[in-house]
Amino acid sequence: MTVWDLAIDLGVISVLLLIGVVLRAKVTFMQKLFIPASITAGVLGLTFGPNGFDLLPFSDMVSSYPTVLIAVIFGAIPIGAAKVQWKKTFGRVRNMWVYSMLLTLLMWGGGAFITYLLIARVSDVPDGFGLILGAGFLGGHGTAAAIGEAFSGLGWEEATDLGYTSATIGLVASILGGLLLIKTNTKKKQTNFISDFSDLPQELRTGLVKKDKRVASGEDTVSSNTVDPLFFHIAILGVVVLGSFYLKTGIETVFPQVSIPLLSLSFVVGLMIQMVLNGTRTNEYVDKRIIDRLSGTATDLIVIFGMTSINLAVVASYLWPLLALMVFGVIWAYCIFRFIAPRVFHQHWFENGIFGWGWSTGTVAMGIALLRIVDPKSESTTLDDYALGYVGMIPIEILIIALGPVMAMSGLGPVFSLILLGGSLVLLAIAGKTGWLVPGAKAYVPNKDTKVS
Repeated sequence: MTVWDLAIDLGVISVLLLIGVVLRAKVTFMQKLFIPASITAGVLGLTFGPNGFDLLPFSDMVSSYPTVLIAVIFGAIPIGAAKVQWKKTFGRVRNMWVYSMLLTLLMWGGGAFITYLLIARVSDVPDGFGLILGAGFLGGHGTAAAIGEAFSGLGWEEATDLGYTSATIGLVASILGGLLLIKTNTKKKQTNFISDFSDLPQELRTGLVKKDKRVASGEDTVSSNTVDPLFFHIAILGVVVLGSFYLKTGIETVFPQVSIPLLSLSFVVGLMIQMVLNGTRTNEYVDKRIIDRLSGTATDLIVIFGMTSINLAVVASYLWPLLALMVFGVIWAYCIFRFIAPRVFHQHWFENGIFGWGWSTGTVAMGIALLRIVDPKSESTTLDDYALGYVGMIPIEILIIALGPVMAMSGLGPVFSLILLGGSLVLLAIAGKTGWLVPGAKAYVPNKDTKVS
């Protein structure tokens, strides 16, 4: 591979992404469905790329880029994060953490359990097939790449293609299902900040923000005569990627039988770098908004490269069990939204729930997009609560991704699924006994004018 192969790959992806932006801005159909430009670019890449009509000049490395981008996404999580005063904030974010943990345990555990219970009895699928649901729906293309890497090291190389397919289907379900839920519940007056779906601001529809509504993506924290502020932040993430790569290589050299997911190591390295920044009091020179923007860029690239590299022949060979798993996933996610969200959140249950629907079927970015539809002025505390609650989720999420494939391929998959589902039941029992859940809540909380104590 030459440097021009990389340049051409990025150039082609850029063209496809810009086509997606233009189509979103001009085509009414795509505006109504709120289709992200990265999804359009991924569909075009899959159709006209090496696994489609093979008309685009992609290199053979197109399927390898997500491996590096994983390190960027997970390594960026701790970088620039402010110190949290847990004693002051725990009560406010507790229920968001409970709901997020339930989503995590139920989506991963539910997919694995239904596979062992039903799908594996009628279809010849590998051990671990059920984890494809959690990897794609709950984790998105980044986690799908990580799970695919783990399974590939254990002998199941087709998992990556199935994971990307699951993530793509999840994004579609996130968009279409989310819009349907918003329209339905707006009519039922379950929303707190909008009363008519048709009154949404134009920038949410077209994806283009007018001058008077634009917000800054970050601030210059270093002088440009020393280094460009954007590249300064890129350099920090570059150190994370480099460190995680050499850490993974070193561990696998010393312990050849051990395969640790890159996302786990990149998060650890990112955490170590953040500790150094805090210890040297230089964290104030890191703008979290810029770090998050770079992470978002990596996420968009993973979506496009991931969809482009899907091997349709592999998907076709697992078509029926995969469809069954995906249908179950959508129904399962809806049940969590309908029956658990109203009981967990004491106020703004729909706004919190629709955000959870977005990231549990698609991505966090999709959850944010749906939240902006129902809360255009950011009047709820949903994102703040999630940002703080997610800190407590990370260890569990990484353990699931790291141990799930190993346990599944070693014959302990059923045990793994029962542990996850059992954990969700224990969490629900604790939440109910301690009064965290809304007392006596119905399947749907009453109209917003009715208070729930």
